[in-house]
Formats: sequence, C-alpha cells, structure tokens
Amino acid sequence: MTQPTVSTRTEFYRLHNGQKVPLPFADQEYENRLMGLRTIMDRTGVQAVVLTSMHNIAYYSGFLYCSFGRPYGLVVTATEAVTISAGIDAGQPWRRCYGDNITYTDWGRNNFWRAVRSVAGTGRVIGVEGDHMTMAARMLVDEFLSPSQVIDIAPDTMRQRMHKSPAELDLIRAGANVADVGGYAIRDAVAVGAREIDVAMAGRDAMELEIARRFPDAEYRDTWVWFQSGLNTDGAHNPVTARALERGDILSLNTFPMISGYYTALERTMFVGEVDQASLDIWQANIGAHELGMSLLKPGATCAEVTHKINDFFAERDLLQYRSFGYGHSFGVLSHYYGREAGLELREDIDTTLEPGMVISMEPMLTIPEGQAGAGGYREHDILIITEDGAENITGYPYGPDFNVVG
Repeated sequence: MTQPTVSTRTEFYRLHNGQKVPLPFADQEYENRLMGLRTIMDRTGVQAVVLTSMHNIAYYSGFLYCSFGRPYGLVVTATEAVTISAGIDAGQPWRRCYGDNITYTDWGRNNFWRAVRSVAGTGRVIGVEGDHMTMAARMLVDEFLSPSQVIDIAPDTMRQRMHKSPAELDLIRAGANVADVGGYAIRDAVAVGAREIDVAMAGRDAMELEIARRFPDAEYRDTWVWFQSGLNTDGAHNPVTARALERGDILSLNTFPMISGYYTALERTMFVGEVDQASLDIWQANIGAHELGMSLLKPGATCAEVTHKINDFFAERDLLQYRSFGYGHSFGVLSHYYGREAGLELREDIDTTLEPGMVISMEPMLTIPEGQAGAGGYREHDILIITEDGAENITGYPYGPDFNVVG
C-alpha cells in the first residue's frame, strides 16, 4: 500500500464527528442573524462574506474558536454558511456550530484559504472585517479568491449586533444575575489580611458554579474577576495581585461572567472596615454621576448627549479632570480580548441614538492620584436594557457605602 506524502495529503475535509450539541440559541435565532447578514450583502453587493473575528463567527454560527496562532473563519454566501476550523480541534467546531463545517489541515501552508475558496469561490465581491483582518490576510484574499472587489462589512455587522433579540436579552439578564452572585461571594470574602487573589478566586468560583447550574449544556471558559485594593484600584483593568487587605483600604470589585461568548459585568467601590470623609465625599460624587447617567439612558438620547451631561455634573464639582475613560459601552458577544461594538459607547465622539433592544452599561470612574485626600479609583457599574419608554436595570447588587463598607 502506498503511503500518502505531504504533497498528496488532503488540504481540507469534513469531520462531522459525533452529534450536534445544544447551542446558546435555537436554530431560528441563527437563521434570523444570517438573514440579517444576507440583507447587508444584498444592500452592499457582496456575494460572499469571509468572517475571521471571534465575535462575528460566534454571533452568526455559535462557534467560539481558540486560535493558538491558527486562522479560523465563517464563509457566508446566499445559500451557505460554513465555519472553517483547524484540524487540531477535530469535530468540536462542527458539533458547536450552526450549519456546516470544513476542517483544514497543516500539510500545506494556507490550506485555510483553500478551504475558504471552496465555499466563497473566485472572482466575486467579497466582504471582510476591516477592523480585524491583518494586512497579511488581506493579501491572501487577493491571492486565493481573486476578488472583483473587497468591501468592509464590519461596521454593518456591528450595527446588527447592537440590536439584541429577545433570546439574547434573556441570556444577558442571566449573565447579570451571575455577576451579582460573584459580587456577594466577594463581599463575604473581604477581610483584613485576605489577599486580592483569595478574594478574586472566591468570586470566580461562585460564578462558574452558578453558570454550570444554569447552563448545563454550555462550554465553560474565561469567567474571571479583577479585585483590586489600595493603589491598585487606580486603573479599571489592573490585574489581581497577592497584596493583603488592610483596614481602611479602598477596594474595586469587578466580576465578569462569560456565558457562551456573552460577557456581563458588575463593578463596585468598596472599603475595608471604614471609610474616611474625603474618600466618602468622592465616592458619593461618583454615585451621583452614576445615578444621573442611569436616568439619562432612554430611547432617543445620543451617546454624546449623555456623556456631556455627566461631564457637566463632574465639572460643577471640580472632578472632571479625574475621569479617565467613557461612561459605558454595549454588551453582547464581547470579551476582554475580542469583540467591541464601538458605535455604542458613551463618549463625546459617538453620536449613536439609543434604541429599544440595545444594552449598555453606566460606569463612571474617578481616579484620585496617590498623595491626595481620597486617593484611589472609584467606580460603579450597572447594565441597562433600553426599552420603548426608558431602561430596565438588570444589575441587582447594591452600590454605595451602606452596603459596601465591609470586612
């Protein structure tokens, strides 16, 4: 029997190993999303879309990949939707995606693009994600697909993802509930002498157990906690350390459950045992901005308008110079390393109008530098769903000193 050589081995194949498993949403949800994408294609003249980002592949197919340096994709035409995955993952991508899957092999460089070409064809109008595709990948589009035209469809897909379906809203509500579970576990773990890492693990473990209870058919990955103390509270995304908590420390509670690619969050200012007057004054001012901001989130308001009004609130109290980033952002298929619906952020340069079905946070933060009275980072964070006549706050964990001076 003649053994295959590298040059004769297959470039790609279909490995439908096992049975399809329950996805985060029903089949009709994915059909509706693909219908929306095909509407975008019809409007822009795109004949085949080659998606490469984790967030869009997960949004349209349910499959959330782990690249480890390998390319992954979803090719959508008028009649097909096919995920393209690496052989290292075997049948898992097919089991965890809506639609078909092709596995490409490592036997030849750029077999990924040969698999893409088998679905997308050549000489066609190709849609890509301009905010994700690298220059190297863009050159390979030309080499393997010979497109008649390449169109950036990332802005259109982002706008589609901004508007959540009822099924998405249910999942996001569940995520907010899980974030609250993590918050209460963290509150119980705060004590003089406890390390940041000890407290963070208590919150993470509680959330992962709650996710497994609520979603027994899901994949579990990437739920995490940033729990910061003292000087380490000055940045919103500062990693956890082994610093031991001291009485009077300012704390920042940040829980981030991940459910099937969907991220939610809870963030709260806390103090260990007691809070001094200067810190309390800053904390109360940030709470005032938080409450004002939540009252402004309603249909018809623009992101810029909301931002300017909160800016005015801080400026009147001579605190605006201590604000370091925007006041909120969209939620959905999102993580700290993939996804961003940048058109739905509460910043001065974003004019998007809030509409029913959008999901957005309110999260003002003030950072007072070390050496000043009240030094530290203060932040509160609630998630709100825009409704027909206002907003639904889906965060339940209390904010403010009455509940969050602990330990």
